[in-house]
Amino acid sequence: MTTRDHAVLRLAVDLAILTVRENALQALVITRGNEPFRNRLALPGGFLREGEDLHAAAVRELDEETGLDGDAIHLEPLGTYGHPDRDPRGRVVSVAYLAIAPDLPTPEPGSDAAEAAWMPVAETRGRLAFDHDGILSDAVERARIQLEFTNLATAFCGPTFTVGDLRNIYEVVWDRPLDPRNFSRKVLNTSGFVKPTGQKRIPQIGRPAALYQRGDQRTLNPPILRSTTATH
Repeated sequence: MTTRDHAVLRLAVDLAILTVRENALQALVITRGNEPFRNRLALPGGFLREGEDLHAAAVRELDEETGLDGDAIHLEPLGTYGHPDRDPRGRVVSVAYLAIAPDLPTPEPGSDAAEAAWMPVAETRGRLAFDHDGILSDAVERARIQLEFTNLATAFCGPTFTVGDLRNIYEVVWDRPLDPRNFSRKVLNTSGFVKPTGQKRIPQIGRPAALYQRGDQRTLNPPILRSTTATH
């Protein structure tokens, strides 16, 4: 018989928190105050404590490093990341969590985070410590898929909105222009996606636009697919 070497590892959580601010898809990032990767940008996160639940660890780390209340936003599992060389301190496996929410507050750094801030996703590429670039890329793709199959985009539009407002959210998250007429047709033909208010927004310049509010259906049927709404 041969003796097998079993890996000795530590378990961590990382958080990919996304929102739309200043007409851009932005991620919550920290500046690390400790080694490894001191002064480098990273996603919030940290090690699991003895007897601690994974979700509870994610909520705690979010509060300690950024001051955001993880219990007030919906954190969902994104994936597990365990490449042997992902952390120079040793074998560390991380469970990543995702949240996509509007109106999130300005973060306040704490714990081992020297700074915490919202940053446009496009400005983070290639700059994050560990394997956090890959985690954030997965989070953005999950957000884009959620816009295809759920009414998530309406949460970023306020109580009432125009189809143009809704299209802008899709364009920001998908990072591509959409055909206005095609998008409008798909939105209005998707049952339960939006409800007309009977009111219109009167701009100083241009034509009045019908106002809508969030519909009753969370799951879109048919979905609003990226492949069928882009400007050609």
